[in-house]
Amino acid sequence: QQHYFLLAITAAAAAGSITPAHAFQNLLPNLSFSPPKPAASGAVALEDQLLAAIESNGADKRLDNSEQITSLVSQLESSRQSIPRPAVASQLYGKWRLLQTTNADTASPIQRKAVDTTKFDIFQDIVFAEDDPEKLLVRQIVKFSDTNELCVDALASTSAYPLEELTDRERTGKILGLNILGVSLVGDEAVEDPERPDSRVRFVFDEGKFDFGGFTIPYPVPFRNPLFRDAVKGWIDITYLSDRIRISRGNKGTTFILKKED
Repeated sequence: QQHYFLLAITAAAAAGSITPAHAFQNLLPNLSFSPPKPAASGAVALEDQLLAAIESNGADKRLDNSEQITSLVSQLESSRQSIPRPAVASQLYGKWRLLQTTNADTASPIQRKAVDTTKFDIFQDIVFAEDDPEKLLVRQIVKFSDTNELCVDALASTSAYPLEELTDRERTGKILGLNILGVSLVGDEAVEDPERPDSRVRFVFDEGKFDFGGFTIPYPVPFRNPLFRDAVKGWIDITYLSDRIRISRGNKGTTFILKKED
């Protein structure tokens, strides 16, 4: 029977009713193939696990020192799959949503509230000033609602956009031995990691405002007062950067996990 089937196919092809290629295809079983999905890289898989761990940890524990999250952060930091020289990489610039922070003992009570994502959406953007494309800003935004927010701008400095004013911080910030404004690393403890070149973004808080649907109120902290200028200096070391995840460690010991907004 197979012999007669082959003859019929050959005759149909000769008559021009089907092409030889189609005739040959009719001899093959009707199989369909799907291309294999590319396997996620090690870093991408760790990022997925980190995002899942933060989600499962619950919105009410975004200041938790979760062991699982801490472990995943350490694995990403040591993976050596971060974008190199992250403080000057183009992927750094843009809008970043704060997902999780460690509740460092050296952070001030005010700072812990300012990064508490259990109550409000918080963004830590790396952007350029509207009036000066060479002025780099770290912009902290706390969204109380769609129309109400607090926005605090800090002047930023990197090797790509250096700011002469931003000298190293000199004092820890303790007042009469008390942790009121937070305790910063200074001196030898604040030296950049030579194995992570161009990873630090220095900043100094400059101005802020509350915006209630277009009605604005200045943020009541005298950032530009010379007496406070050293106390409002800081830095973040970017220990891991990809197209969607940024992990940073601040001068007061806090670890920030952020996700890039579209």
